[in-house]
Amino acid sequence: MAGEGHFDGADEASRQEGARRLASAIMHHARAMKIRLVVMKEFPAKDRPTLACFMEAGFVRVPSLPMTRLEIKYGSFEDYMCRALHSSRRAKLHRTFQALNRAPPVEVSLETDVTPIIDEIYPLYLQVYARSKQHFEKLTPEFFCALGHVMPDKSRFFVWRQLGRIIAFNLCMVQGDAIYSEYIGLDYAVALDLHLYFVAVRDVITWAIANGYRSYRSSGLSYEPKFHLRHRLDPIDLYVRHTSAVINPILRRLLPWLEPTRQDPLLRKFENYAELWDRS
Repeated sequence: MAGEGHFDGADEASRQEGARRLASAIMHHARAMKIRLVVMKEFPAKDRPTLACFMEAGFVRVPSLPMTRLEIKYGSFEDYMCRALHSSRRAKLHRTFQALNRAPPVEVSLETDVTPIIDEIYPLYLQVYARSKQHFEKLTPEFFCALGHVMPDKSRFFVWRQLGRIIAFNLCMVQGDAIYSEYIGLDYAVALDLHLYFVAVRDVITWAIANGYRSYRSSGLSYEPKFHLRHRLDPIDLYVRHTSAVINPILRRLLPWLEPTRQDPLLRKFENYAELWDRS
């Protein structure tokens, strides 16, 4: 997990200069290495002015599967539900959480290093990975363990247990006033009956509000529950160019019809869907 792409620099002028240097050199290196397709990923929409030089260099910008963002400037999770959600959605969530009252207690703890429990949580990650219709990188146990060692100030592992057994975990990262929900693991023997996805969202947001975070950001995919929870899309972009001067003009015309967001029609229901393609 590398996260979003960003250009280093103390100010916008230095970031633009770095982008211009890369844009002018990257095709030379790609051709020298006999690479046919260059893909720059995944840059947040706010960096579009910085990366305008790539468009001038023949790249085409298309949306990647976006992250989502939920403002959590509320006093509590209940306050968020009351002020942000429709009454029907609030009622459904209340019924969802009541399912926990009919089961043995589920308790959540916060960890920064999961090395001692990796053999318990990694199979839960694999369960979610196997059920997903779209796959990206397949993470390793070593990855999860390394985060706690290398980035203990940024890594937050929320772990849910029932009768002493781990049934879910959520890897989050923190930066500034935002908490990022990156990867989740669920035990599907109980996850659907207990609605563990929504339990995880509730508990993470509750912790984030209590600790002064102002926004909850989630990685791509699983857009349906996020749509109903009133998330907004948080666009990230791909910059693509073919090294062939003959093929690249054709690719530029085709990519808008092949880009990944077209595979998920639910994205069009989000009120800020147009921001994925904003050309301004």
